Amino acid sequence: MTPFLVIQAIVIGVAVAASLVYACRRLMPATSQRWQGALASSLSNASRPAALRAIGKRLQPEAAAGGCDSGCGSCATGCGSASSADEQPLQFHERARE
Repeated sequence: MTPFLVIQAIVIGVAVAASLVYACRRLMPATSQRWQGALASSLSNASRPAALRAIGKRLQPEAAAGGCDSGCGSCATGCGSASSADEQPLQFHERARE
């Protein structure tokens, strides 16, 4: 295997891994935050070296902000509710037969 092929395989592997991470974070946000939290707590273990603990502290996911106008719709205050007044249900009509 030539050095060019090795570098090419590494670059493609990094691109595929980055795409996988992006897709997981985009399509499964709760699961990816849970995985990120598990990785961060594993790295932040007291038995790890200081450099790994610093990485674990940096990887710790942010707490979910549920403030007003966050769009969560989990409270009854009506601020940023999940359903908007602009939304309308779809109505399907059968086509007339000729």
